[in-house]
Amino acid sequence: MKHSRILNIITLLTLLVILFTTGCSTPKATPTPPPAATAAPTATVDTLKGTISASGAFALYPMMTVWADEFKKLHPGVNFDISAGGAGKGMTDALAGAVDIGMVSRDITKDEQAKGAAWAGVVKDAVFPIVNAKNPVLADIMAKGIPESVYADIFITGKITTWGQVVGKPEVTDAIHVYTRSDSAGAADAWAKYLGNKAQADLKGVGVNGDPGLTAAVVADPLGIGYNNLAYAFDPTSGDPVAGVAVIPLDSNNNGVADPNEIVNNKAKAIQLVTDGIYPSPPARVLNLVTKGKPTGLVQTFILWVLTDGQKFVSQAGFVALTQDQLNESLQKVQ
Repeated sequence: MKHSRILNIITLLTLLVILFTTGCSTPKATPTPPPAATAAPTATVDTLKGTISASGAFALYPMMTVWADEFKKLHPGVNFDISAGGAGKGMTDALAGAVDIGMVSRDITKDEQAKGAAWAGVVKDAVFPIVNAKNPVLADIMAKGIPESVYADIFITGKITTWGQVVGKPEVTDAIHVYTRSDSAGAADAWAKYLGNKAQADLKGVGVNGDPGLTAAVVADPLGIGYNNLAYAFDPTSGDPVAGVAVIPLDSNNNGVADPNEIVNNKAKAIQLVTDGIYPSPPARVLNLVTKGKPTGLVQTFILWVLTDGQKFVSQAGFVALTQDQLNESLQKVQ
């Protein structure tokens, strides 16, 4: 009996030890599964690729090169082939399918519309009369300005042939040397319309190709007179009139005095006068991008960008922005 009691005590102690060690042991932590791998964000792939070709107006060429450069920064796969040759060439090339876009710095004719010309105004520009900076009566011209009627008698009728006649000094007999555009040009079209709603063919003078050529002709001739688009009448860096020329005031109110809002002695003021509608229109006018039929694909995407995000580069490039209503009208034509 005594022996049986001892066995029971031993058995009880053994159970207590087992229970104690089991309860005090630290359970092993269940390993936490590693987090599911997060997929790396997918980079946006720029699918725009191809080449856009354009030709035409010297007036629009500087702006188009800026737009092309900025668009290419956004879409490296897009290339541009842009050349200047006059508004007439731009229209002809666009209608013939030789280029994707024609740069046309004048109104689109009914005949061109009938041939499939579709267009959108993208920016505004203006034509400015210029003379040589060494003109014999420059001081009088800058003080008085020249009214439309006198310009017409220089460029259209040919009645005024000397610089003395321009400023009312008959003793000055130096002949006026008139220069105009030989290429079909929006600048010539706008200048002729200003002079009594005439056409480029009505302008008298020695024909010179392109804005740069006309500027060079006047710079080389102390008795020369001509006209230029805004980007070519003023230096792009300084904003002053191009070296060797003076931009003549338009005596719009015909009072024989160049009023402060008629004197255009720097690019910033020229842009402001055109923006505010003070400078006459014509010779201020809208510049257009023309396609044969409504644009599609890459060309449409580019023109839509020009009319939206691309507008922020207009003032930087020295041009005049269209009003929002004008931009909306152009967007409707392109979309």
